[in-house]
Amino acid sequence: MTTIGFVRHGVTAWNKEGRAQGSSDIPLDEEGIAMAEHVAKRFAEEQWDVIYTSPLVRAKKTAEIIAVGKPGVSLLEDNRLREFGGGQIEGTTEVERLAKWGQSWRELELGIELDDEIISRGMAFIEDMKAAHAGQRVLVVSHGGFIKRLIGALVPDEDLGEKVDNTSLTVVELGDDENLCRLFNCTKHLELID
Repeated sequence: MTTIGFVRHGVTAWNKEGRAQGSSDIPLDEEGIAMAEHVAKRFAEEQWDVIYTSPLVRAKKTAEIIAVGKPGVSLLEDNRLREFGGGQIEGTTEVERLAKWGQSWRELELGIELDDEIISRGMAFIEDMKAAHAGQRVLVVSHGGFIKRLIGALVPDEDLGEKVDNTSLTVVELGDDENLCRLFNCTKHLELID
């Protein structure tokens, strides 16, 4: 059975401002780096066989910080792990979206990547992991919107809440007939932050 640990990247200035990041390449801020260092300490004590990351800098930097504490564990980029494309909403806040497009902005064609496309590339990644890392523990550093949609596809019968927090860990065991979510949105490592 392959186990996948999903980690959302550390916080960015745009996260704090409530701006849609999508595929925009926004870096971690100082707090985001500190969060990544704390989750790295957690993973230093855990067994993981390989680390995969989105190529977007906020995820990649988080993964690089984690990898420092995992000598001998490969760190690989996979473009399928990127955040969903936000089209015209990237860089905007909810207030700005409402002002520009009105209450029904979610119903407009604004170039946002469709959920089916996001899930399709995510599930293709999962199938590759099952084949390449059967029986192993795979750590995946990615993005909140992507992780939330993929977890929903992997364990559709579980109500796991709305949000995936920065540097949270979600663990899914991939089975032949069903997948089991063993941990969701765990941020116990952040309790150590002053």
